Formats: sequence, C-alpha cells, structure tokens
Amino acid sequence: MSKPATFTDIIPVDSLFGKLRTCAPEAWQSYVCHDFVKQLGNGTLPEAAFKHYLIQDYLFLIQFARAYALAAYKAEDLHAMRQFSGTVHAILDMEMSLHLDFCKGWGLTEADIVAEAEARACITYTRYVLDRGHQGDVVDLQVALMPCMVGYAEIANRLMASSDTVLDGNPYRAWIEMYASDEFQDVAKAEIELLEHTVATRGGHRRLEGLVETFTMASRLEADFWQMGLDLAK
Repeated sequence: MSKPATFTDIIPVDSLFGKLRTCAPEAWQSYVCHDFVKQLGNGTLPEAAFKHYLIQDYLFLIQFARAYALAAYKAEDLHAMRQFSGTVHAILDMEMSLHLDFCKGWGLTEADIVAEAEARACITYTRYVLDRGHQGDVVDLQVALMPCMVGYAEIANRLMASSDTVLDGNPYRAWIEMYASDEFQDVAKAEIELLEHTVATRGGHRRLEGLVETFTMASRLEADFWQMGLDLAK
C-alpha cells in the first residue's frame, strides 16, 4: 500500500467516552489491537476465522437492534428517542441487508447464517448489554453499547495508519475501508455526541467509576468476540 495515513482519533479526550477510554486502557487496547484485527490488516487472518465472525456478527446485529430499541424506550427526550430509533431502523433495514450482501462474497447465504447457533461469545456480550440496559438508565446502556461502533471506527483508523497494514491483495480490504469510510466515521461521532447529550441530565461525568466498570466489561467482551474467530481457526 501507499504511505500510511496519520491516525485520526475521533474521540474527544474530554468527552465521557474519552474519559472512559482513558480509565480502561488495558481493556480497550485488548479490543482495538487484538491479533484478529492485526491479521485482518495484514491479510493473514484465516478465512475460517473471518467467516465464523461474519456469521456471528449478523446474529449479533439482531440483539443490538433490540438493545437500541430499549435505548429509545429509556431515552428522556425526543431528540435521543429519534436518534436511537433511527439506529434501530438502520440496523434492521440497511446494515443487516448490507451484511448479507457482503457475506455472499464469502460464499455465505442468509440460510447458512440463520441456521447457525449463537456462539457463547455472542450470547455473553449481547445479553450483558441488554442486562445493563434493563438494570440501569439510558447512559448505562449507551456505555455498554458504544465500544462496538466507536471501537470499529478506531480500529479502521488504526489500520489505515499502520505500516503493517497491507491493502493491495488483502481479502479483507473491503471490510477495513467500509469502517474507515466517512459515512461510518460520522455515525460513530454521532454516537459520541449523543452520549454527551444524554449525560447532561443524568450526571454521567459524576458517575465515572461505575460507568468505567461497564465500559471495561464491554471492551473485554468485544475482545472475546475477536478471539472467538481465532479459536475456531485453531
């Protein structure tokens, strides 16, 4: 590939998400710098690992649509309700269709995907998120949800800026460029801004200690999701 780009950090340091990332560096690094991600970047990830990830990611999206629907219910104003309900619509009516189209390129049909059972890593992560939403308020739920979307944006930016990344001839190039796209980066930025909006009335910055626990667990569960693919390939 050509000379790597400079890493663009879309997470403001003084935002709640930025503070959470600063307070849980090991968990966050284990997620965004996982070996699965590095192998995606240099094109050495076993195909079996990636295909297993693709299947589980589709099943994951089903549960995340439910979680964002819960966030719309938990939201306390129309602005947040519209944002969350828009995400539900985007997942169910656009992202899942795009995911299936992407899977076709890897020889996976919708029938293949829905015939698979959820892996333990998928169940553990998604049900943890839903549990945080049921037990806590909208901020608790957002903090459990956001490492996924914002983390993928950071991962893509890291890969595009890494000298170890190889795009030419990389079978995973389309995946990297999809999450590095301006469109996806803008969605991740909007998530960060929406968290700032909701914490304004829920005292989020003063609840940092408890929210760090949720953020740390969600980040670790994201890392486990990557590890699931590598373990299968072994």
